[in-house]
Amino acid sequence: MLEFTHSFAHTAKDDTKCLTQIFESITKERANQTSGYYALPFSQKALQDSQQYLKQHKDLITKLKNIVIIGVGGSSLGLKALDTMLSSLPQRNAMKLRFLECTDCIAVETALKKVKVKNTLFIVISKSGSTIETSSLFKYVLETYNLLSKKHTPHIVAITDENSPLQKWCHKHKIASIGIDKNVGGRFSVLSSVGILPLMLLGYDVKKLLQGAKELAMRFFDRKEDHILQKALYLVQNREQYPINVLFSYSSILKEFNAWYVQLWAESLGKLNIHNKAVGLTPVGLVGSIDQHSFLQLIVQGCKDKSVTFISLKPTHYPKPRIPNTTLTFLESTDFANGASFATLLDKQCLATMQTLHAQGIPTDSIVIDKICEYNAGALVMYYELLTSCAGCALEINTYDQPGVEFGKTRLREMF
Repeated sequence: MLEFTHSFAHTAKDDTKCLTQIFESITKERANQTSGYYALPFSQKALQDSQQYLKQHKDLITKLKNIVIIGVGGSSLGLKALDTMLSSLPQRNAMKLRFLECTDCIAVETALKKVKVKNTLFIVISKSGSTIETSSLFKYVLETYNLLSKKHTPHIVAITDENSPLQKWCHKHKIASIGIDKNVGGRFSVLSSVGILPLMLLGYDVKKLLQGAKELAMRFFDRKEDHILQKALYLVQNREQYPINVLFSYSSILKEFNAWYVQLWAESLGKLNIHNKAVGLTPVGLVGSIDQHSFLQLIVQGCKDKSVTFISLKPTHYPKPRIPNTTLTFLESTDFANGASFATLLDKQCLATMQTLHAQGIPTDSIVIDKICEYNAGALVMYYELLTSCAGCALEINTYDQPGVEFGKTRLREMF
């Protein structure tokens, strides 16, 4: 389970009406299918499609040592976040997950180093297939590994919108493809086949992942998680004073989750609202305790323009390894932590940082993960997706488009 504290999300009685308006807007979005992500934890499609793929390609899958994901942004960040978060679980298969998500020539060669077709599955993920980074990288692997030869085509699978150009290309070349709902935006797609198929291949219990997301969503729509509404409203009402929202994750396994959050928050909330006014909230992802020795100084004594959310792990589930009861000459000042688990030290560093910021009048809240598992990972994803949608409703924007990104795509095409 996730434990929430929401010290800066309390609202005055006058805001009850605003909370109700946001909730009604979100409920309407779900009913009207404004975005398909609301339905993903309740749907069996991704599970069934992925299970069918595994059944049909059983011989290939037993030989796999590499999975290469070809996709950018929402097609890769969510999957990378979940695998990095869950990779210590014993059920995780020994396959190496590689990402082709940038046209950086050095990164491409590094990602494909020592990759051989016979033990590799290439998964191309794109809503249409026409994103220039994805299509260019896909062309490269097709040519480099001669993937369109008859013996190699089983090593390709596409995850794309139903009836998209990419799916039509797959049908033409008799290549496996899995269709997803066009109404599911990339940055909200990790609980669709985009995430479910690769995570299933890696050995994770994806049913528990979806169950965690489903149960949090159910509690939210039963008005049992109103702190999400309160937090969204607080951040929007105070966006002039606190335009920067920091996610301070106290575990290195959450580093990629931070990156997913940054895309979700930035691309969803930086928009022109219905009054044609530019609005938005700027996300920053930090990792504790590493960034206590860098960015924390700016938060504490720099401009007071940031709110901070802490994510930490409950240390009781991680009693090992421990700090030895050893005294080092001249370094006796550090002996106060001797005998404690590293998880306890990290947890107390998180608490000390949070108390320091609170004493400075900086708005903070926290999420404590009792243990790392698929269920909690699914709940955490759904929490941030719902929070983003609530903030978008409060900002009076379309949370699910990205017209600013499209401007750049048009310019790039003109340059060529």
